Amino acid sequence: MIKQIHTPLLDDIVVNLRAGDKVEITGTIYTARDQAHKRLVASIHRGEQLPFYLKGQIIYYAGPAPAPPGKAVGSIGPTTSARMDSYAPILVSHGLKAMIGKGPRSGEVKEALIRYNAVYLAATGGVAALLSSYVRSSELIAYPELGPEAIYRLEVESFPVIVAMDAWGGDLYEQSRLIYREI
Repeated sequence: MIKQIHTPLLDDIVVNLRAGDKVEITGTIYTARDQAHKRLVASIHRGEQLPFYLKGQIIYYAGPAPAPPGKAVGSIGPTTSARMDSYAPILVSHGLKAMIGKGPRSGEVKEALIRYNAVYLAATGGVAALLSSYVRSSELIAYPELGPEAIYRLEVESFPVIVAMDAWGGDLYEQSRLIYREI
């Protein structure tokens, strides 16, 4: 069964997501990669206002390719999430409820998900063109000088992801390793 979720995410939605759940997201998500994360965290340390309100939001670790005619964005695949591990816990502590990327995360990120009731969602790598078909609109909202690493606000409909880490300590990557060890 595929779970339908809408943004912004509320605590009662997050607490019911489990590692391995298939999810479709409808609503607003934000893109941000390494350099944007560095700036967001620096702004938090300086006590500055962020370019968007973090509470209940989802950040997708991706940078959209230029949009072809008639499309909201070009290809938009997930980047390796571990590159954001040093920044993720502070963003989660400020209300971020979910991140979308690919690959395993650090113990610090896992602890932050449990402590602040948040989740890590995995998007399938290698299907960036297909993922762009779930994006209805795109707006550049911060750091335009970063090019594709700028922050974009995306409106998505039924964007497909899998819960990779949940707020209960469930970790799909660890679970999968255990299964393959037994085979």
